[in-house]
Amino acid sequence: MSASREFDLIIWGATGFTGRLVAEYLYDYYGTDSLLKWAMAGRSQEKLEKVRAEVADEKVPLIVADSHDAASLDAMTKRAKVICTTVGPYGKYGAKLVAACVNNQTHYCDLAGEVPWMREMIDTHYEAAKANGTKIVHCCGFDSIPSDMGVFFVQQQAMQQTGSPAQQIQMRVKAMKGEMSGGTYASLNDSLEKAEQNKQLYKVLINPYSLNPEGEQDGPDKRDLQTVVYDKAAKSWIFPFIMAGINTKVVRRSNALLGYPYGKEFQYDEAMMSGDGLRGRARANAMLGMLGVFMLAKPGTVAKKLTDRVLPKPGEGPNKAKREAGFYNLRFYTTLAGGSKAIGKVTGDMDPGYGSTSKMLAECGVCLAKDDTPDVAGVLTPSVAMGDALLKRLQDNAGLTFSYTAK
Repeated sequence: MSASREFDLIIWGATGFTGRLVAEYLYDYYGTDSLLKWAMAGRSQEKLEKVRAEVADEKVPLIVADSHDAASLDAMTKRAKVICTTVGPYGKYGAKLVAACVNNQTHYCDLAGEVPWMREMIDTHYEAAKANGTKIVHCCGFDSIPSDMGVFFVQQQAMQQTGSPAQQIQMRVKAMKGEMSGGTYASLNDSLEKAEQNKQLYKVLINPYSLNPEGEQDGPDKRDLQTVVYDKAAKSWIFPFIMAGINTKVVRRSNALLGYPYGKEFQYDEAMMSGDGLRGRARANAMLGMLGVFMLAKPGTVAKKLTDRVLPKPGEGPNKAKREAGFYNLRFYTTLAGGSKAIGKVTGDMDPGYGSTSKMLAECGVCLAKDDTPDVAGVLTPSVAMGDALLKRLQDNAGLTFSYTAK
């Protein structure tokens, strides 16, 4: 990559709800007179000017490009070290941008949680990106930074304290407050609809190792939790976590890309906690029922129309007070070599879908542009692409905490 790029970072999709939050964060935290050179980009000059007037000032440059116009994307990606994109569903709007970034040796980070599309990007671009030194990094928001970096952190602690990696980690969402992102919902819908029409895509969705390199798509883990069970480690009833199907695959890909430092028999799963006793069990079953309606409702049905009406649409989201009132608390129940136990903990200080996600994505973009990151390239995961540099940024700037206690 040329060291003389005009910008360190371009926020693509800055007129959308989450893109606007990323731009606002960058302006508030880094300003326009610091060492970070950044710009806002989108399809409409008028909308970009309106958002800039609301969240920044006229010192922030504006760039007009279109997701479907390869020439405009090519011109944009040549100007920056990193493109940070919030424009989804990525299966509809992301492929040409990834191709332009690889062609122009421009690092890339996004909020994608669309497993079949990510598999397509791996198959299409991994070798070329690896060869020319480009980092393409998916899943840089709530899915899957806390999971991927949480496991990265816990395994570091396990190695430092015992000399061996953890054999099993079970991530449990202990508490969380915040709405599902409208963009996340649209992306999930897009993936589910395509998988319903294509059996090969469905296989990608259900295979626990489908994001691993070819020839390495098997291991001890089974499909993500589908029902309600009592978890002895968490001492709580647990039920399926809607993001597990993305997060667990990202964690397993990290392990594979790094050459299996966690071991080839490493096991990882995710679920949500609902509490102990009869009340906890009842709550878990109620939540499972709601999740089933969301996941199984067919396009055009009453159930689907009701779900679409209740959940936010792309471009919509909670106000600042609601974002700041949100949080999440994740526990990583860890089995160490020899059978001893430990608990990792990751928390976020804002709602996961918007407030925390926008800060995480912004810091990923800055990390790729400015920090000394691991000497690897290709279609990567956050922990593989950025490692300790990102872990530090998340704790110093993005409101995340990481802790570890041996039992």
